[in-house]
Amino acid sequence: MLRLLGGADLSIARLFEGHVNAIALVCRYGTPSQAERLAEDVAGGALSAVWGADDASGLKVVGDGAHTRLEGRKILASGAGFVTRPLVAAKSGDRQFMFLLRLATDHPVDLGGWTAQGMRSSATGTVELTGTSVGEAEAIGGADDFTRQPFFSGGAWRFCAAHLGAMERLVELYRDHLNSRGRGDDPYQLQRVAGCVAAVRTARFWVEEAARRFGDDEAGGEAIVGFANMTRMVTERCALDVIEAVQRGVGLAAFIRPSPLERIGRDLSTYLRQPAPDRAMSEAARAWLQSRTAVGEF
Repeated sequence: MLRLLGGADLSIARLFEGHVNAIALVCRYGTPSQAERLAEDVAGGALSAVWGADDASGLKVVGDGAHTRLEGRKILASGAGFVTRPLVAAKSGDRQFMFLLRLATDHPVDLGGWTAQGMRSSATGTVELTGTSVGEAEAIGGADDFTRQPFFSGGAWRFCAAHLGAMERLVELYRDHLNSRGRGDDPYQLQRVAGCVAAVRTARFWVEEAARRFGDDEAGGEAIVGFANMTRMVTERCALDVIEAVQRGVGLAAFIRPSPLERIGRDLSTYLRQPAPDRAMSEAARAWLQSRTAVGEF
């Protein structure tokens, strides 16, 4: 599903991935009644999301008992203005907690700061949450469950799957471009095509294996996280190689709107910018160095 959506529109894929992630967190850490209420809302058309990014002040839990409320805002919140059942992370002292909120459809949001080159349709913005009451009904799980491993980092396979779908679509559009113009016999184009196909298949092998391990109850947590972090690195490298090859092979037409090549290339370049890529790479390498696993079995 994520691959198909990524190939169609990465902004939609981003919203769907966040929706699925929120549901998974509620099902994993919430109570049966919380999951049931969310399911009822989703069946009625509600969209969920995971809003984790903070500004310098951060989102905080203030007050106590019946007067507990949130103070602050969420930034880089995808689906702002459309998401009515967001899962947000907020700090209380040094601990982090999750709350499943219910926002009105007219809850004020600010999309003016989202001026990124790509992913323009993701409705990414800032949502002010100061004064929002939270209690037992909204609290999902316990302290620091949001970043609990292997689920926090191991779930990276989901956005990698969306990236993969966009890569696949780019290469197919590249093939259509060459065939429609009779340029398929050019040896330089053939070299680019071969590299693109190899890159896409490489990324797919890694993403499928990362997803399989994530769903394997017998897989070790450190192994899941290490492989997911490595999958992030491989997927990003493959995607960058595909984007460069397609843009060089197609030429200026790949940069002119409303070509889908231009849109997908722009959106993919933006969506690839996931947090802390160097840390993910180094932690993956460290995980293998500290293991006794054969490199072919990592």
